[in-house]
Amino acid sequence: MRFRFILEHRNDWSVTAMCRALQVSRSGFYRWNKTPISKTQQWLNSLRGEIIEVFEESRFTYGSPRVWQQLLREGHQCSVNTVAKIMRAAGIQAKAVKKFKATTDSNHSYATAKNVLDREFNQTTGPNQKWVSDITYVSTEEGWLYLAVVLDLYSRKVIGWSMSSRMTRELVLDALQMALNQRNTNGKILHHSDRGSQYCSSDYRKLLKRYNITCSMSRRGNCWDNAVMESFFATIKKELIHLETYQDRVTARRSVCEYIEAFYNRKRIHSTLGYQTPCEYELTV
Repeated sequence: MRFRFILEHRNDWSVTAMCRALQVSRSGFYRWNKTPISKTQQWLNSLRGEIIEVFEESRFTYGSPRVWQQLLREGHQCSVNTVAKIMRAAGIQAKAVKKFKATTDSNHSYATAKNVLDREFNQTTGPNQKWVSDITYVSTEEGWLYLAVVLDLYSRKVIGWSMSSRMTRELVLDALQMALNQRNTNGKILHHSDRGSQYCSSDYRKLLKRYNITCSMSRRGNCWDNAVMESFFATIKKELIHLETYQDRVTARRSVCEYIEAFYNRKRIHSTLGYQTPCEYELTV
């Protein structure tokens, strides 16, 4: 390993200095450097490059299981243990999740709906059967930017989203309207959210009723009733929002939009989808 380090960094420092610092002989290094690299080592070196490329394309967020699955998708034959070992040796580590605060305001006089979804997140046979929605926030130096999202439980695809400097009913109405514009709503759809005032507003309930969509809401103070949305927000926080310092809302809006549409829906593989992207998974219907 010391000889390999010297070989990889001989354009940065002198071989003599590195040999002295690592306590190896110059003659030993040059003798080692003339030894042909085995086919196994060549393969490992090549695999290391592929792993780094997959990791970088994941925005530095994939751990070894997901990196391994992406390598398999690309036709590389290797074990998850080999990938994990190479990643440890190279110091490649996925970013950690940070906690985020709740944005739900349940102290209002609006009527609420029963928890019809009842945590049955996986009981779907196709798109447009169960949608979930929620609001989170993005910090910018200009102030808060609020993000409302509608997600299809079948494919985990974000089908509607909206951003605003204010957490109003228009924020969630715009996200829902985007989902309605993009999807086929002829079938029976169940829409689940928390008990926030935005979702309980008469305008929001009227829009659901207009499209014959059944309304479902989490129990008071129970985030697990909308766990898939909580998971999505944890992911976007970990992989994007907590890693950026946004100067203004326009920059944040552009960044979030690019993450959702270009990366999350189309490139990010999901373990719950058999390591397919949401867009790919919907093509299997």
